[in-house]
Amino acid sequence: MNENDKRDLKERSYQFALRVIKMVQSLPRTRVALILGDQVLRSGTSIGANVEEAYAGLSKKDFIHSMNIARKEARETKYWTRLIIDSGLLKKERVESLLMENEEIIKILTSIVKTSQQGKKYA
Repeated sequence: MNENDKRDLKERSYQFALRVIKMVQSLPRTRVALILGDQVLRSGTSIGANVEEAYAGLSKKDFIHSMNIARKEARETKYWTRLIIDSGLLKKERVESLLMENEEIIKILTSIVKTSQQGKKYA
């Protein structure tokens, strides 16, 4: 992974976190929405933090571990976002592009983890 790819993933995960924050801010002020919003806020903003941590890792093992956590957080974010949609808190059309970006980030992180585990240099 070259420096541009690194910057791109860092920036994408950062912009994704901002979009998650905006989505949570748009939720109604109900008990359920607050609980689901808190969950998706934690996981959605954690992705970028773990990507940053991965690139600061001291070893390949650290890198893989942090990227794997970022991937898990991305999958969790998808789960909470789907719950928000399917429970009727937000319309799918409103967050469909966020879900698509979420899926792309999952694919990128999965590829990075698999490639790194196979011994190829990614960091």
